[in-house]
Amino acid sequence: MNAPLPPNHDAARRRKAVVRTALVVGGIAVAIYIAFILSGVLNA
Repeated sequence: MNAPLPPNHDAARRRKAVVRTALVVGGIAVAIYIAFILSGVLNA
């Protein structure tokens, strides 16, 4: 009657991938933000 729970394992793997993607996108956003700040400071 009780089915095995691979969807739970799949959900955990998907959550890990989502966190990694969020960190990568956040890192890119921070890099762009720092680049704008530095371009403003260096051009002043």
